[in-house]
Amino acid sequence: FKLLYQYNAWANRRTVDACASLSTEQFTREMESSFRSVRDTLVHVMAVELVWLERWKLKWDGTFRKASEFPDLAAVRQAWKGIETDLLTFVDGLSDEDVNRIIPHKNSAGQEFRMPLRQLMQHLVNHGTYHRGQITTLVRQAGGKPIGTDLVTFYRERDAAAAAK
Repeated sequence: FKLLYQYNAWANRRTVDACASLSTEQFTREMESSFRSVRDTLVHVMAVELVWLERWKLKWDGTFRKASEFPDLAAVRQAWKGIETDLLTFVDGLSDEDVNRIIPHKNSAGQEFRMPLRQLMQHLVNHGTYHRGQITTLVRQAGGKPIGTDLVTFYRERDAAAAAK
């Protein structure tokens, strides 16, 4: 999980960096997708990471960050920095026993579930991958230049950096 979450953070940062190729108007422009804009999709990924982290800590208060709280990419980047740090710290501190712990939670419709943390952790990375793909398409359609976030690219860059040391 540590490596998987290092990848997730790397891919999120690259996606945010790709959004820097857009003007604020392009970043917030309404488009056809799961969410209304590049910004709204990006904030969704970030907000869901925070919600799941708080659920895993059994501290979620039911609030969900709204895209309107983030007028531009700098605001998203600043907020996500803290979430990323907290998420990676949480993952780094997990034991094998911890990842098998059952986490009670409710979905957005209020249905109650109990699932092992390991399954929820896999879900969160998969969720981010899905929406980063959407963001890639939206950035391209808005006139920006996407940056690849494939797992194999992460491994190649990590291995090259290790070999250079």
